[in-house]
Amino acid sequence: MNTSFFSTQDLTIRFGGLTAVDHLSFEIPEGQIVTLIGPNGAGKTTAFNAVTGFLPISEGTIHFCGRNLTGLPPFQIAQQGLVRTFQQTSVFPDVSVEECIVMGAHKIAETGILPALFRLSGYRKREKIVMDNVKRVINLTGLIEKSDVLAKNLSYGEQRLLEIAVALAASPKLLLLDEPVSGMNPEESRSTMELILSLRKQGMTILLVEHDMSVVMDISDRIVVLNYGKKIAEGSPKEVCENREVIEAYLGSSFECSLQTKL
Repeated sequence: MNTSFFSTQDLTIRFGGLTAVDHLSFEIPEGQIVTLIGPNGAGKTTAFNAVTGFLPISEGTIHFCGRNLTGLPPFQIAQQGLVRTFQQTSVFPDVSVEECIVMGAHKIAETGILPALFRLSGYRKREKIVMDNVKRVINLTGLIEKSDVLAKNLSYGEQRLLEIAVALAASPKLLLLDEPVSGMNPEESRSTMELILSLRKQGMTILLVEHDMSVVMDISDRIVVLNYGKKIAEGSPKEVCENREVIEAYLGSSFECSLQTKL
């Protein structure tokens, strides 16, 4: 049995005759930030979608905390603690920030219809746990002053932040973020980076797909590089940004490998 925190082994995804991801194997150590990078069409988001059950796997396996998740539907994978965001914002526009986050906390509620109808003690206790968690997430993400604002009235960056908050409310063991700073201005991007690093400091394990290389190099513990569906490199930010094959396939010769100390 695979006993690593998270791993894929020979993960392969095909669409007809096209192999989008080709025998991808990598691990995510508990408590680290691992990032998938590569050119457009390299297979990053395809692999991300397969890991979370949104695409069928042609070959290979996915293991998480000793359990084989291969072939499970998205809701069962989420129940195991793998919780994701999407490239595009997916918040409910006519619902308040707090209500959106409450929806994300549904996984830990687990109450039946009768306890909810009659507000039995078990239901009230679980409801308090949920609301305490919601308040914690609102404070953690800096959305406290926006808690009563409708999601559609938030700025784009705040909506992306809200999506992360909704994912955090589900109490993930592994948080998967798909291009979390895409479309953000520099200030919003920096704030999101600080949030991700603070989550890591609290012990959370995170898998990223991200194009902004300044973000990737500053916050990643390890980087996995894909090109045409295949893994061409894996290692620390320094190892990856000095890898000749990665430079030729993705970074370009003008890329400056300036690494900052993680916050």
